[in-house]
Amino acid sequence: MLKRAHYIALGIVVVLTLVVLKLPGRTASQFKVAVSGLFIPLFGFSGSAQQIVEKAGNSVTPRADLVKQLEQTEHDNQLLKLRLQQLDEVERENNRLRQHLSFSKTFPAKLKLARVVGRDPANWWKTLKVDVGSRDGVITNCAVLTSDGLVGRVSEVAYTQSQVVLLGDPDCRVAVMIEESREQGVIAPSTSNPLDYTIVEMGFISRNAKLSPGQRIATSGVGGVFPKGVPVGQIVDFRSVGYGLYNEARVKVHVKMNSLEEVFVRLPQ
Repeated sequence: MLKRAHYIALGIVVVLTLVVLKLPGRTASQFKVAVSGLFIPLFGFSGSAQQIVEKAGNSVTPRADLVKQLEQTEHDNQLLKLRLQQLDEVERENNRLRQHLSFSKTFPAKLKLARVVGRDPANWWKTLKVDVGSRDGVITNCAVLTSDGLVGRVSEVAYTQSQVVLLGDPDCRVAVMIEESREQGVIAPSTSNPLDYTIVEMGFISRNAKLSPGQRIATSGVGGVFPKGVPVGQIVDFRSVGYGLYNEARVKVHVKMNSLEEVFVRLPQ
């Protein structure tokens, strides 16, 4: 049933209708224009809303196309990451080569830059292969080094490659000296921990030698295989052996043998 408010509203509408019908023609037209003006914003809003809905409907992309675009974007992102990594590696290599070039210009001997191309899994920390050989003038016993210090010596030579034995290998004994005191000795493999490739032993040091941790060890040039003055490492600790006849010292080598990528081979004069 209609409520009282509904009856009142209905009565107002009827009264207004009769009033409009009784108005003169000109006045009725003006009244209609005024009433229509009240509803123009509503019509405009309705039209705008309809246009927005139409545009939204036209811009909807099928789900399959969205998935395809997402996969392509992910693929492009992975390619960009890979290229960035490659650029970083190129930059690191360039920095190493600049350092090598600077070192080779100051070293008083003819050096040949070589890349490490192989390692023996059975003797990983003691040997490696480089991409220079007899065609490059390399011969057996050529010293191998980097800007950080001594690496080892060439033990075998092929036409395009060479085998290198590293410091710490039994076949790579090196005559060395303590830079501060000029005391001499020989580098040999470490017997205390043969699995630690960063430590070697300096033996046959005079029992009267003044030793202390941190002293620098370099090649002495004795024997002619290794040039004089190439850095080898620093003394870690020492002990008296042979019933006090001489001393031995453990030496931490400068070169990180497990991360070598390029080395220098000292060619014969």
